[in-house]
Parts: sequence; C-alpha cells; structure tokens
Amino acid sequence: MATGADLVSLQWTLYGSRNPTRRWLHGARRTWITRAIRRSAQQGGRALEVGPGSGIYIPTLKELFSEVYVADCERSYLDSIEKRYADNAAVHIVLDDITESRLPGEHFDFVLCTEVVEHISDSRAAFLHIARILKPEGILVLSTPQRYSFLELTARVALSRWLIWFTRLIYREPVSEMGHINLMTATTVEAQLSVAGLRVIARHKGGLYLPGIAEFLGTFGQRLAAQLESLIRNTWLDGILWTQYYIARRSRRTDQSAYRQGGQ
Repeated sequence: MATGADLVSLQWTLYGSRNPTRRWLHGARRTWITRAIRRSAQQGGRALEVGPGSGIYIPTLKELFSEVYVADCERSYLDSIEKRYADNAAVHIVLDDITESRLPGEHFDFVLCTEVVEHISDSRAAFLHIARILKPEGILVLSTPQRYSFLELTARVALSRWLIWFTRLIYREPVSEMGHINLMTATTVEAQLSVAGLRVIARHKGGLYLPGIAEFLGTFGQRLAAQLESLIRNTWLDGILWTQYYIARRSRRTDQSAYRQGGQ
C-alpha cells in the first residue's frame, strides 16, 4: 500500500510527466487554481488549505495572505511540508479531519480545497465545516473530478489490480490507483455547496483525456485533446471533461448551529 510520502512524490512526478497529455492535464489544473487564488484573495488575512498534497499552492498562499494554515487528517501528508516551513512562523501545520473539523468558526478569509472531496465519503460534512470556519463573505476555491469523465471511467479499468502493471509499462513512470471513492456530477457538487450556504460565483470545467490517443500520439494527442476540449466546454458534452472547478462565497447570514449539527 502506498504511503503518504509515496503519494506526495507521485504528485510531483505528474507535473513533469514524460507523457504530454498527463503533464498537460495536471499543469492546466495547477494554472487554473493558482489564477483562482490570485483572483479571489485580498492582500492579508488568513487562509487554509485542506489536503495540501505536495504543497504546490503554499507559496502562492504565503504571498497573498498574512497567515497560512495547512490541514490534513493524515500526519504523513504533512511531514514534508512541516519540515519545509519549520522556520516560517506564518505557516501553521494542523492535523485535522475536515469532515469533523475542530478548527474555530468564522476564522478564515479563504479556503482552498483541491482534489480532496473525491477521497472522502462524506463531502456534505466537509462543505458544512468549510462554511462554518469561513468568515461571512469568505471564499472557497474547490476542484474535484467529474463522475463521468473519460479519464475516471478509463481509470477504473486501467488502474485495476489486473491491469495496473500494463498501464505502468506504457507510461514508464509511477502510476497509482487514485483512491477516488466519492466522484460527483456538477449537479451534486453545486447542490451540496448550496445546502452548506456556499454560493457559487464562478465555475469551470476542463481536462479532456482521450484513451489511446493520450498514450500513443504524444504531443499531437495532447494538442488534439486541448482543441477538442475548447469545443466541448459549456456544451451538453462537458461532463466528459476531467475536472470541475468552483469559486464559492459563504453567505453573510448563516446559522452556525445548523453547521455544527450538519457536520457532526
């Protein structure tokens, strides 16, 4: 079984992958999230990243916010980040489960939660706690895979225990089962955000994976996917794109007791 350190190492591999489509899919997500952080942040204030992974967004958060909290429910995911920022008093490392968060209410101006909720079974509780710990009018930047994207559907077969050896042979670099147990459609995500009191103010979908073309047509395959993605986005077909993105704002009027009841 992969350790937290193994998975963090894998995340770094993805951004420099030898496969052009794999590199593009993860790089494009990183670009969108970074731009969303800059678009949403006001200089100063307090930010939280839930599930930091390899920590690629922490430098941007440090640049824009006076204090940055980094939280995960697994100690092993935090160890390397804690070592990296041991001498930085503005970065706080917190062991915390966002579905049962003990972080104080109305404490954060900004929350980043990217590629996390697909790994937890109770995303409703996660969104309720995010809303609880955000200040009124605070901002959430969220990303999560789409349930029926080509990549997720293909991964169920290609990353199965019977075929993952073959997938690794094709890619010639680290490949791991993704551990996605809570894949949602856009309708489900937006409904859960709404119930939590988080109003979507911007949305985006991106990342077209084409089975076979991605693996065997190199740069041409990646360029073809990018061209087709631009045609598919905002049409009835955009459910096949890999990632859905949201910027949401917490309602000014909230019922904190409802958050506590709903998130526990």
